Amino acid sequence: MFKRNVLAVSMAVAGLCSAQAMAAVVGGGATLPQNLYNTATVLPSGFNAYIGVGSGAGKSAVLTNDSTKLGLAAGITVDYAGSDSILSASEISTYQAAHQSPAVPTTSAANWGPLVQVPSAATSVTIPYKLTLAGGAALNNLDLTSAQLCDIFSGTITTWNQVNASYPSTPITVVYRAGSSGTTEIFTRHLNSQCSAKFTANSTFTTANVGAEPASWIAATGSANLASTVASTEGAIGYVGPEDVDATNNAVVAKVNGLLPTIGNVTTALSTIAPPSTAADRADPSKWVPVLANPASGYKIVGYTNLVFSQCYKDSADQTAIRNFINRHYTLSDASNNDDEIIANKLIPLTDDWKTAVRNSFFLVSSSLAVGNTTACTGIGRPL
Repeated sequence: MFKRNVLAVSMAVAGLCSAQAMAAVVGGGATLPQNLYNTATVLPSGFNAYIGVGSGAGKSAVLTNDSTKLGLAAGITVDYAGSDSILSASEISTYQAAHQSPAVPTTSAANWGPLVQVPSAATSVTIPYKLTLAGGAALNNLDLTSAQLCDIFSGTITTWNQVNASYPSTPITVVYRAGSSGTTEIFTRHLNSQCSAKFTANSTFTTANVGAEPASWIAATGSANLASTVASTEGAIGYVGPEDVDATNNAVVAKVNGLLPTIGNVTTALSTIAPPSTAADRADPSKWVPVLANPASGYKIVGYTNLVFSQCYKDSADQTAIRNFINRHYTLSDASNNDDEIIANKLIPLTDDWKTAVRNSFFLVSSSLAVGNTTACTGIGRPL
């Protein structure tokens, strides 16, 4: 494959400078962490700029090595993906059957080696809204229960006075993510835990919603577009990661069951989850991404933005760049890691236990799971 021809296409799609465009490591996916990964120093030397296209397209791109899913020309190797949507059992088994031993012999060019899925940062899904009250003032203290979220986003209630009798009878305009989105998956997972008759857990809103979406509802492409659409549409409500809103401001986002999606409330919700500890679990990509549909405490709509990559790369420069990212992103040294950049982009760093588990498993040369492990990766790997 001709990865080095990525220059012109990447510049058009991602606005890369020439030095970045010559980089070898290509990836993208979820829009929620796009600003983080494109912050200076977060991606080390050797990476192209991250391309935000949504979790579904990102997963598809890396699982099938299809660069067109990232808006690039065909034939460019995709090295990794960012996804807030968890790899499904079907996605993992399909990849293993097509690209991993023992289903595919090590003599085959189709053997790309084991798949890795690890959390990169913690996140919330916020509920932005816009409503003008009868007196002309903007509503600035919306507080919704999980049951009310179910009713609003399923279309069971259709006007704001049905939420609260003191609100005007303004029609509710739901703004939802078009296509496959990890933000949608996190959000609908919580809704499914509260009202399974109305919602399944799915990365596509129109699939997750058991009912039909009214014609007045708006499908928005990307996180920033959804946030701006809500902000400019009277009577609107939506769901979005914290990167494009002020998640600490109740005049911008709703409280859910009395809580805003602050760092403290999100950390509380995720604090009881430990990383996988056994060798078998650490080798299983499905065990690295915990699912919390309805946390016992803290903010209720939480999850992780994840990274999906391979253990083995035929391009040694790509392998080195991936290892350099793991080394930096998951180190405990605050002076060296990406924690400040994560916080600046409104996400939440992993705990030290999680960072140590990822780094020890996929970076340390003594680990059989480490990226580039000579025993595991001899003669195989993601294509050149």
